[in-house]
Amino acid sequence: MFSLLFFLFGCNDEIASNEEISKYTSFVEDETLNTQDNVSSPSDIKLIDPNTKEIVETITPGPYKLELEFNQFTEEVRQTVKELANGSQAKAAFNKSMILDQFDPSTGKIIKCRPMITVKEEDLVDAILLQSFTGGDVVIPLKVTESGYKKEDVPFLNEVVLASYTTIFNSNRIGRSKNIELSAAAINYTIVGSGDFFSFNNTVGPRDVASGYQEAPEIIQGKIVMGIGGGICQTSSTLFNAVDKLGVEIIERHHHSKDVGYVPKGRDATVSFGGLDFVFQNTIGIPFVIRTYYGPGFITVQITTSKENEYILRNLED
Repeated sequence: MFSLLFFLFGCNDEIASNEEISKYTSFVEDETLNTQDNVSSPSDIKLIDPNTKEIVETITPGPYKLELEFNQFTEEVRQTVKELANGSQAKAAFNKSMILDQFDPSTGKIIKCRPMITVKEEDLVDAILLQSFTGGDVVIPLKVTESGYKKEDVPFLNEVVLASYTTIFNSNRIGRSKNIELSAAAINYTIVGSGDFFSFNNTVGPRDVASGYQEAPEIIQGKIVMGIGGGICQTSSTLFNAVDKLGVEIIERHHHSKDVGYVPKGRDATVSFGGLDFVFQNTIGIPFVIRTYYGPGFITVQITTSKENEYILRNLED
């Protein structure tokens, strides 16, 4: 329960303008406002999840004069909406980052994952303010952004190799090799549409025993220690060096606290599930597919697309 308490004071220089107030009060009849103390009756404003139809938040304004406390009320509503969108310790966020689709070559089908979901915060704030006097239900407005590719183009996205990068490792280190293999398989055939954001952590998921990952050396605060999933940073670093050749926008990348031997200094991309991530946005104007090849002692990441898209890309560059 979110309660807004407003106190009545004399006029001051910080009151909202008549034009600003009228946007949210014009629908209320004059006799409602012209009560003995000129205060509207409080009513619950219930925020509804558009998917489950459940009430996720109830706003209960206390008695107040909107003319005097409009700005304060608006700011508190904005804060509530922001917490609803981004989540809190008590509640999960409505905003969800995109998990990119993948292509299954064995079936020829697209494995749908998750579009990007964002709360239309300004629309929700306006809807709440419009219910300030009367109360009522407000369905949370969501924007759903699908991946930027066409389904019919997917079978052709492996025609041309736009970029490639290979790193090597000691295949006798069984645990580390297995972790590289699993993480490489997890990003293989990922479809990165135009404008899409790729997150290594979202795509690969948890690196735990249940997922098959093994104990292997990893770098923590400049020291080499044993940990489940050690070695996956070689996969993320190999991917970074491949996509970086295309000129995509790197949104998030972190260096190890100690130099690694499988890429040149400063060309690594360390990751940790639930923490450090490698994120980039496809800003090159065409969709592409991430392909990975794992073998004894090496991992290769290729970025492929269709011949038509390659032609478009080359002309965009010119």
